[in-house]
Amino acid sequence: MVKLMLEGFGGDRRRKRNEPEPDPQSDPYGIECYHVNARLSRDLEDIGEFRPAKVLLLLWYCLQAIWCRFRYGVDTLYYVPAPGKRSALFRDWLVMTLCRPFFKRVVLHWHAAGLAKWLETHTQMRTRAMTYRAYRDVDPSIVLSSYNRRDAEKLWPKEIRIVPNGIPDPCPNFETGVLPRRRARVAARLKLLSGVGLTPGEVQAAGGDPHIFKVLFLGHCTRDKGLFDTMDGVALANAKLAELGIPIRAQLVVAGGFMHEHEQAEFEARLAAQNQLVLPGFPVATVPGQPESVSALVGARSSLPQFTYIGFVSGAAKASALRDADCLCFPTYYHAESFGLVIIEAMAFGLPVVASNWRSIPEIVPPGYPGLVQPRSPKQIADGIIKMLTFNDAEVLRARFLERFSLEQYLKGMAEAIRSLDKPGVAHAAAVQSRPVV
Repeated sequence: MVKLMLEGFGGDRRRKRNEPEPDPQSDPYGIECYHVNARLSRDLEDIGEFRPAKVLLLLWYCLQAIWCRFRYGVDTLYYVPAPGKRSALFRDWLVMTLCRPFFKRVVLHWHAAGLAKWLETHTQMRTRAMTYRAYRDVDPSIVLSSYNRRDAEKLWPKEIRIVPNGIPDPCPNFETGVLPRRRARVAARLKLLSGVGLTPGEVQAAGGDPHIFKVLFLGHCTRDKGLFDTMDGVALANAKLAELGIPIRAQLVVAGGFMHEHEQAEFEARLAAQNQLVLPGFPVATVPGQPESVSALVGARSSLPQFTYIGFVSGAAKASALRDADCLCFPTYYHAESFGLVIIEAMAFGLPVVASNWRSIPEIVPPGYPGLVQPRSPKQIADGIIKMLTFNDAEVLRARFLERFSLEQYLKGMAEAIRSLDKPGVAHAAAVQSRPVV
């Protein structure tokens, strides 16, 4: 998100110091960014872990930020605070102690959640006092949702602004390339649920496999992101569908990287133990002139893996996974989960979502959304998957993405929050980032 903001505001001015000043009339935001990419971790496993070398790196990044203050006249420090983790909190103390005295204003942008509760329940008074001293009385605190206000409120900012995350539209061809297939698959499943046969044309329009309900898990493959609850939920859903005699089965596609070897080993063991899924035949309507082989192919009993792992995906592979799926399952209860960008990515594709009622997630989906489940509830996940078999509001999800979570809305909200510090002048922001730019 910091990278998107930086690019949206014209990029790092330190890298463009030989270029002319931007034309105010062609710049819709009027914000100059001087970016310090404070990358401390080498990979996912290294995030939040202490290494002495990180302290030296952090000191170097702080010196760069202070240099920007005097070299370019930057007077506003933008910073992303830590989640509730001790090593990350110590890092923030150091940054605020060294940098804050040099800047007239500080903007905190709360990407993670849970710091306020963690301070109250897992730390001593001295830790809380140090944190309040570092963070209190910042100019605006920017949060992602109403839920996230409590972290900012705990530290007494002068102002709190809510700016939801937004992303570039990952599915610009939704109307022509995605929506017709979604409609065809829902229509085919409705017929199968009512016992009505499908014509070969309907089977083809639905992708050739309308009796397979494709559930996608996309994200870090960890227990607290909901990976194993999703696997249990899919298995329970298939058992219930078989018990009811419904000729539809759910198949889980897992996309993402593993952060812990023991969880990867557990996942692979479950793949070996629970991976045989028998697909029942389904009725096919007879169409004059249609070859019999087509009817025999789609109506025969067969089998396929119940769980499939496709590894880490990005770019075109990620878009393909979201386009081909029938449902996203994201039953997270991760301690620092704040927003769930993967949910708005799914909504951009009109993809139904089964997600946990956790942190900001209920504010992302439409009001009264039927796909919310309680954390650590595989049975509710199974029921949610079965509900999504007939969910036909792809256009509603897509419209909510465009209205609330587009990149344009995000940049507009961030610009208004930053520019409010120094009207009518131009705000200068030095971005010291608390996590790697991806």
